[in-house]
Amino acid sequence: MSVRPPTFVKFRDVQAELERSGAAIFRDADGVESLVIRNPYAISYIHSYAEDTPFFLGLTEGRLRGSKCRKPKCGFVYATPRSHCMVCGAPTEWIDLPTRGRVHSFTTCHFGSEAFLKETPYNLAMVEFDGVGSLLLVRLKDCVESDLYVGMPVEARFDPNPKYSITDVWFVPARPSH
Repeated sequence: MSVRPPTFVKFRDVQAELERSGAAIFRDADGVESLVIRNPYAISYIHSYAEDTPFFLGLTEGRLRGSKCRKPKCGFVYATPRSHCMVCGAPTEWIDLPTRGRVHSFTTCHFGSEAFLKETPYNLAMVEFDGVGSLLLVRLKDCVESDLYVGMPVEARFDPNPKYSITDVWFVPARPSH
């Protein structure tokens, strides 16, 4: 006797079925069927943030930390941690970044890793900040794909229960300034 799992055309429905029974079939737009199974596994990973520690500790304090070149003639500012300037090679120093910026580019992810399955689909954005020469890749919440546009004002939100991860910060559409 053969038991065939149910078939779905929306991956969100596949995910729900995986929670219920552990198996489902996903039929894509071309009619191709793929068997999808739930196969949980766990791994313990010990990781040191080393020189990036101030960035992750800053998130727990509601602060975005970036790097600025110490060489006065350069002074390049990075939205992501750098121990040395990628322009001139000089050491950098930690600075606080603005918590408001603008969407430089964006994408909507319809598939994601295990950590993001419950949020699928989710938005990612490259955020630009005034006075900063590089971009920061972040999740963009509280909006749908049709709300997004290049130049959209956004502001940071911080997890009140930090996990010392980049997911401790995300951005949302900015409230109007008064």
